[in-house]
Amino acid sequence: MKSISPDIVLKPVKEYILMAVGMLMYSFGWIGCILPAGGVGGGAAGLSLVLCNALSTVGINLQIGTMVFIINAALLLVAGFIVGWNFGVKTIYCVVVISLGMNFWQEVLPEGNFLGVDNLLAIVMGGILAGAGIALCFSQGGSTGGTDIVAMIINKYRTVSYGKILIYSDFVIIASALLVGMGISAVIYGYVMTAVVGYTVDMIMAGSQQSSQVFIVTHDYEKMAQAIVDNVHRGVTLIDSQGWYSKKGSKIVMVVCRKRETSMILKFVKTIDPEAFMTVGSVMGVYGKGFQAIGKG
Repeated sequence: MKSISPDIVLKPVKEYILMAVGMLMYSFGWIGCILPAGGVGGGAAGLSLVLCNALSTVGINLQIGTMVFIINAALLLVAGFIVGWNFGVKTIYCVVVISLGMNFWQEVLPEGNFLGVDNLLAIVMGGILAGAGIALCFSQGGSTGGTDIVAMIINKYRTVSYGKILIYSDFVIIASALLVGMGISAVIYGYVMTAVVGYTVDMIMAGSQQSSQVFIVTHDYEKMAQAIVDNVHRGVTLIDSQGWYSKKGSKIVMVVCRKRETSMILKFVKTIDPEAFMTVGSVMGVYGKGFQAIGKG
């Protein structure tokens, strides 16, 4: 009987735990920072905040997490019938965790600006927490729903870039705060928060994927290559080369690694051949064994 590798079981468990942590960070950013500061934002969470404010004027009080769940559930149903049920279990899971997380933080956290910081600083803090939570979710293949689902539905009929859909929808949602009497300051805070979230997501996602391509010109290429393979655990390619001035043939050591591993390679170069010529360049989109899976995009 073929035994089941522990990695097969532990990997999805780890993914779902990290997605839950990310969504709890996201929901805390909203309930603990953005809401007390009188801000608003885009996506399902921002729309939920606007709708909850509108309903409260007629005596209907709903928790934001509950409204987030209602909006996402409606969008998921519409998307299921229009584009098919291919948005995945992870999206549904993240939507449920966000909704429960928001209601949880709304119950346990004190009302008002309990952090005791300036409103603008609270908005920035909330944006960073929300962005970090989204990035953690994205890194595990999850999705926060909301405008992601809207983009999926729109692209069924028209080819519009995902980024444009997010920008337009967030702009409309944040501006709609004026219709429920939230004031111009809430709108300004909303645009600041959206910018902070976007920047945070980009920084974290790019940072985790950034790689370097290293070229090393050295006569001691065999020792250099072996040191990199044994210690950095990266594949090495040897490229035939010839110096134009010396007319002597040699080999160039080429290796692709994560940026954090570049300093380790530099140390080996300095130890093995201090006179080696080395170039380091940033590369994006490295696919294959040891990096991002081909086709994962």
